[in-house]
Amino acid sequence: MRSTLFSVTGALCLSAAVFTLPAHAATGEVSVFSTELSPVTTYQDPAGCQKLPLDAHVLTNNTDAPVRGYGDPFCLTPSLTVEPGYGSHVAPGTGSFSA
Repeated sequence: MRSTLFSVTGALCLSAAVFTLPAHAATGEVSVFSTELSPVTTYQDPAGCQKLPLDAHVLTNNTDAPVRGYGDPFCLTPSLTVEPGYGSHVAPGTGSFSA
């Protein structure tokens, strides 16, 4: 009985590993406007958690995938989803985003 349980568990784990598709990486650009005195910061084909500039004000998602904006620098707090072609105000000084 015990070896049957291990065999079934192993088969389920193997099938989950085989049929799991890799995550789609965002392609395109995320732009962050800070102030009129600084250039726009751009992130080309962003991946993972990106800390925003200290004076960040508005994030624009020009990628092909949703971007999640966070109020902390480590992408750990509840987030706001910014769909492709849209933008959002962001938390100045401490914010981050992930794609």
